[in-house]
Amino acid sequence: MIVVPSGADKGDREKEEKIHVPGELPILPLRGTVLYPELILPIMVGRKKSVKLIDDAMERDRIIGVVTQKRSEIEDPKEDELHQFGVAALILRMIRELDGSQRVIVQGVSRIRIQEFIRRDPYYTARIEAIEEGSIKGVEVDAMMMNLKGLFQKAIEYAPYLTSELGTMVSNIKSPAILTDLIASNLNINASEKQRLLEMVDVQERLNQVHLLLNREVQVLELGNKIQSQVKEDMDKTQREYYLREQMKAIKKELGELDEHTAETKELKERIAKAKMPPEALKVAEKELDRLSKIPPASAEYTVARDFQCQDYIRRGSLQP
Repeated sequence: MIVVPSGADKGDREKEEKIHVPGELPILPLRGTVLYPELILPIMVGRKKSVKLIDDAMERDRIIGVVTQKRSEIEDPKEDELHQFGVAALILRMIRELDGSQRVIVQGVSRIRIQEFIRRDPYYTARIEAIEEGSIKGVEVDAMMMNLKGLFQKAIEYAPYLTSELGTMVSNIKSPAILTDLIASNLNINASEKQRLLEMVDVQERLNQVHLLLNREVQVLELGNKIQSQVKEDMDKTQREYYLREQMKAIKKELGELDEHTAETKELKERIAKAKMPPEALKVAEKELDRLSKIPPASAEYTVARDFQCQDYIRRGSLQP
């Protein structure tokens, strides 16, 4: 789960204490997910190169570069199989498992762009550029942020994967850059779309794109909820009708009355008995009658069984010498 650190809603990034990002960073490949600045992400580290990278970083300044792989199934990605944009991250905590793997919690510091790889062993090290994001203000930005927050609250109503605590965090954010990153990290979109948002350095452009994606997700969630409600309503109606039919059967039975289905089955049974069929024909006719008694009268199969099978066996059986 990705969350906003406690201090992230106290103002713009420019007002926060800055962590120095070196010009060279060890690069940790990330599979299937994207880290954003200021956000916290738990990572399972199991590849030998990555374990070595974390061990070395823990002995230094704990700053690493986190870059998402283009294809998550690649075990040992080449340089061109890593995205050029990633995030400089601070290792907050590392827990070593018994099998040698590590559970690592990292916090994004800033967007970075890989300029070139300078070492490949024992893990990738790259010369990077830390990207400074400008601050945007104005009535239009305020309106867009308010709209985004409202849409996100609406998404929480329908999406089981979004929590009310997350809604509270979003409501309290004052930085448009952090707002877009937090919402982007929790949108139900694939890693390539999240990567595209990471690479949008222009905050205004990112605001617009996140608004489009969130609006689309809310529409999908609303439609899904509508369909689910309709299905539940139809199921409830069917169950209610079945319950009422069973009640009517019980009442008629109590009153000594026969419902139409039972009366029809009884009549066919009497006709079979009067037909004086040979044993083989009688056996087949009784089998068809038993099957007919178990078919709902409203179904098309009931009509076919009644008109063309049971009665046909009665007619043919009664004509036997």
